Amino acid sequence: MQTNTDEFLAWLKTQIPLLEHLGIDELVWDGRALELPTPLAPNVNDKGTGFGGSQAAIATVAGWCLTTLCLRERGLDCDVVIADSHLKYLKPVTRNFVTRVALDMPEDAENLAARVRERGKARLQLTVQVCCREEVCLEMQGLYVAINRDSA
Repeated sequence: MQTNTDEFLAWLKTQIPLLEHLGIDELVWDGRALELPTPLAPNVNDKGTGFGGSQAAIATVAGWCLTTLCLRERGLDCDVVIADSHLKYLKPVTRNFVTRVALDMPEDAENLAARVRERGKARLQLTVQVCCREEVCLEMQGLYVAINRDSA
Protein backbone atom coordinates (compact mmCIF):
# COMPACT_ATOMS: atom_id res chain seq x y z
CA MET A 1 0.00 0.00 0.00
CA GLN A 2 1.64 3.27 -1.16
CA THR A 3 1.26 6.22 1.19
CA ASN A 4 -0.33 9.50 0.15
CA THR A 5 2.62 11.76 0.97
CA ASP A 6 0.54 14.96 1.20
CA GLU A 7 -1.68 13.38 3.86
CA PHE A 8 1.33 11.92 5.68
CA LEU A 9 3.11 15.29 5.73
CA ALA A 10 -0.02 17.10 6.96
CA TRP A 11 -0.37 14.52 9.77
CA LEU A 12 3.35 14.75 10.56
CA LYS A 13 3.15 18.52 11.01
CA THR A 14 0.45 18.00 13.64
CA GLN A 15 2.77 15.63 15.50
CA ILE A 16 5.99 17.65 15.17
CA PRO A 17 5.08 21.36 15.10
CA LEU A 18 8.71 22.36 14.46
CA LEU A 19 8.28 21.18 10.85
CA GLU A 20 5.98 24.13 10.11
CA HIS A 21 8.83 26.49 10.96
CA LEU A 22 11.43 24.62 8.90
CA GLY A 23 9.52 25.24 5.67
CA ILE A 24 9.08 21.61 4.64
CA ASP A 25 6.14 21.50 2.22
CA GLU A 26 6.94 18.40 0.20
CA LEU A 27 7.92 14.83 0.86
CA VAL A 28 9.02 12.63 -2.05
CA TRP A 29 8.73 8.88 -1.31
CA ASP A 30 9.06 5.96 -3.71
CA GLY A 31 8.88 3.06 -1.25
CA ARG A 32 12.65 2.83 -0.82
CA ALA A 33 13.99 6.39 -0.80
CA LEU A 34 12.78 9.65 0.69
CA GLU A 35 13.59 13.27 -0.14
CA LEU A 36 12.64 16.41 1.79
CA PRO A 37 13.22 19.55 -0.31
CA THR A 38 13.73 22.49 2.05
CA PRO A 39 14.11 26.24 1.60
CA LEU A 40 17.15 27.92 3.10
CA ALA A 41 15.36 31.10 4.26
CA PRO A 42 13.66 29.72 7.44
CA ASN A 43 16.79 27.69 8.27
CA VAL A 44 19.46 30.34 7.91
CA ASN A 45 22.03 31.25 10.56
CA ASP A 46 23.85 34.51 11.32
CA LYS A 47 26.35 33.80 8.53
CA GLY A 48 23.66 33.45 5.86
CA THR A 49 24.17 29.68 5.55
CA GLY A 50 22.13 26.73 6.75
CA PHE A 51 21.74 26.52 10.53
CA GLY A 52 23.27 23.31 11.80
CA GLY A 53 20.42 22.69 14.22
CA SER A 54 17.87 22.84 11.41
CA GLN A 55 19.91 20.43 9.32
CA ALA A 56 20.21 18.02 12.24
CA ALA A 57 16.47 18.19 12.93
CA ILE A 58 15.54 17.63 9.29
CA ALA A 59 18.00 14.74 8.94
CA THR A 60 16.59 13.12 12.09
CA VAL A 61 13.01 13.53 10.85
CA ALA A 62 13.88 12.17 7.40
CA GLY A 63 15.14 8.89 8.86
CA TRP A 64 12.12 8.73 11.17
CA CYS A 65 9.78 9.24 8.20
CA LEU A 66 11.45 6.55 6.11
CA THR A 67 11.25 4.04 8.97
CA THR A 68 7.64 4.93 9.75
CA LEU A 69 6.55 4.80 6.09
CA CYS A 70 8.20 1.41 5.54
CA LEU A 71 6.34 -0.05 8.49
CA ARG A 72 2.97 1.60 7.82
CA GLU A 73 2.99 0.34 4.26
CA ARG A 74 3.38 -3.16 5.68
CA GLY A 75 0.45 -2.75 8.05
CA LEU A 76 2.46 -2.06 11.20
CA ASP A 77 1.66 0.70 13.68
CA CYS A 78 4.91 1.42 15.51
CA ASP A 79 6.49 3.98 17.77
CA VAL A 80 9.70 5.01 16.03
CA VAL A 81 12.54 6.73 17.88
CA ILE A 82 16.10 7.63 17.07
CA ALA A 83 18.39 5.79 19.47
CA ASP A 84 21.76 7.10 18.28
CA SER A 85 23.08 9.53 15.72
CA HIS A 86 26.41 10.87 14.55
CA LEU A 87 26.59 14.02 12.44
CA LYS A 88 29.33 15.28 10.13
CA TYR A 89 29.02 18.82 8.83
CA LEU A 90 31.02 18.72 5.61
CA LYS A 91 30.20 21.97 3.78
CA PRO A 92 28.05 25.03 4.34
CA VAL A 93 24.51 25.00 2.98
CA THR A 94 24.31 28.09 0.78
CA ARG A 95 20.92 27.71 -0.92
CA ASN A 96 17.75 25.64 -0.83
CA PHE A 97 18.65 22.06 -0.01
CA VAL A 98 17.32 18.53 -0.06
CA THR A 99 17.61 15.87 2.61
CA ARG A 100 17.88 12.31 1.29
CA VAL A 101 17.69 8.90 2.90
CA ALA A 102 17.25 5.47 1.35
CA LEU A 103 17.24 1.85 2.37
CA ASP A 104 20.54 0.15 1.60
CA MET A 105 18.84 -2.88 0.07
CA PRO A 106 15.30 -3.25 -1.32
CA GLU A 107 14.60 -6.10 1.12
CA ASP A 108 15.50 -3.99 4.19
CA ALA A 109 11.88 -2.85 4.62
CA GLU A 110 10.58 -6.43 4.58
CA ASN A 111 13.30 -7.53 6.99
CA LEU A 112 12.49 -4.66 9.33
CA ALA A 113 8.78 -5.52 9.29
CA ALA A 114 9.51 -9.22 9.85
CA ARG A 115 11.65 -8.44 12.92
CA VAL A 116 8.92 -6.19 14.34
CA ARG A 117 6.34 -8.94 13.84
CA GLU A 118 8.59 -11.59 15.42
CA ARG A 119 10.08 -9.63 18.33
CA GLY A 120 7.80 -6.62 18.74
CA LYS A 121 10.68 -4.28 17.92
CA ALA A 122 13.50 -3.82 15.45
CA ARG A 123 16.40 -1.52 14.60
CA LEU A 124 17.30 0.15 11.33
CA GLN A 125 20.63 1.85 10.60
CA LEU A 126 20.32 4.68 8.05
CA THR A 127 22.60 7.20 6.39
CA VAL A 128 20.93 10.57 5.83
CA GLN A 129 22.44 13.30 3.67
CA VAL A 130 21.68 17.00 3.42
CA CYS A 131 22.66 18.11 -0.07
CA CYS A 132 23.07 21.51 -1.66
CA ARG A 133 23.75 21.67 -5.42
CA GLU A 134 24.17 17.87 -5.31
CA GLU A 135 27.07 18.23 -2.86
CA VAL A 136 26.76 16.49 0.50
CA CYS A 137 26.85 19.17 3.21
CA LEU A 138 25.84 17.03 6.17
CA GLU A 139 25.90 13.29 6.70
CA MET A 140 24.16 11.63 9.59
CA GLN A 141 24.43 8.02 10.67
CA GLY A 142 21.27 7.23 12.59
CA LEU A 143 20.01 4.18 14.40
CA TYR A 144 16.21 4.05 14.55
CA VAL A 145 14.20 1.72 16.76
CA ALA A 146 10.64 0.67 15.94
CA ILE A 147 8.40 -0.75 18.66
CA ASN A 148 5.09 -2.34 17.69
CA ARG A 149 2.30 -0.54 19.55
CA ASP A 150 0.23 -3.75 19.56
CA SER A 151 2.91 -5.62 21.53
CA ALA A 152 3.98 -2.77 23.83
